[in-house]
Amino acid sequence: MQGKDMYLRKNNLYLIFFFIFLLHKTLASKEAKIETIKNYLGDLKLFSASFIQSDNGSLSEGKFFIGNERVRVEYINPSKILIILDKDKAMYYNYDLDEDEFFNPKDTNAWFLYDMFNSLEFFNDAELIKKENYLILKKVGINQNIRFKIDVFFENAPLVIRKIEFFFNDQYLSLSIFDHKYNETFNKKFFKLINPSLLN
Repeated sequence: MQGKDMYLRKNNLYLIFFFIFLLHKTLASKEAKIETIKNYLGDLKLFSASFIQSDNGSLSEGKFFIGNERVRVEYINPSKILIILDKDKAMYYNYDLDEDEFFNPKDTNAWFLYDMFNSLEFFNDAELIKKENYLILKKVGINQNIRFKIDVFFENAPLVIRKIEFFFNDQYLSLSIFDHKYNETFNKKFFKLINPSLLN
């Protein structure tokens, strides 16, 4: 009986070590995949894509462009609006009203779009979930004392960004992303923080 107990204890110990090994391997694999995704986002320079935005029941569409240091967002419908984002400054321009406004992106919900593509550290504490053919990178944090949650959806093979869901307070914003274009050519005025009517 004592020999049987020793045998069972020994087997249980092997099982525990085996599960610890599997858990460690899984965590290491997830960490490696998160690093791959972070590098993918960081490498999206001279890139553009179209999007459909759902924002608390309203729909709009447009394009965004990733430069070396700035992000440009052009809304086409229902209104023609331009937003250019830098790390700590940004510009909003309404073509219909010919009105511009300069602001700190950290004071609005636009800041995350800049940080996602320009700060590899942004997703350091993110969680990765696999769901069907998608990888979902989940980030929770606080900006300007407001708690937020970001879910970024990627096709797994090849790795392609497809959707961003942003939750803050009771608000929700979703960007469905398509028509990806890589290695774009932008002229030097394209990302300037200047009213576009003054550039002509």
